[in-house]
Amino acid sequence: MDPWEATLLVIAAIGSIGIAAGAWSQEKRRSVTQLAAIQRKLDLIMDHLDIAEPVEPEVVRHLEGGRTIEAVRAYRKQTGTSLVEAKQAVDRIADNLRRGR
Repeated sequence: MDPWEATLLVIAAIGSIGIAAGAWSQEKRRSVTQLAAIQRKLDLIMDHLDIAEPVEPEVVRHLEGGRTIEAVRAYRKQTGTSLVEAKQAVDRIADNLRRGR
């Protein structure tokens, strides 16, 4: 195999890897979008049926003490969610506590 053929083979392999990585990345974005849509629908169903989100006592204790940041930390530790998702969940829990649910 001469050097040109080897170079073309390497370039083709790198291109193939790039295409595969791009397709995987696009599929991952699509999955994240679909999961977010499912979560929104589930939230709407739970609200419609007046079902409260399961709450850990530690999160409630922090909220009742006015320690929202600690409540978010505790929620993240228990569920493994992102900071944004945990903040949104803790805000919903706090709203439900204020409404007496």
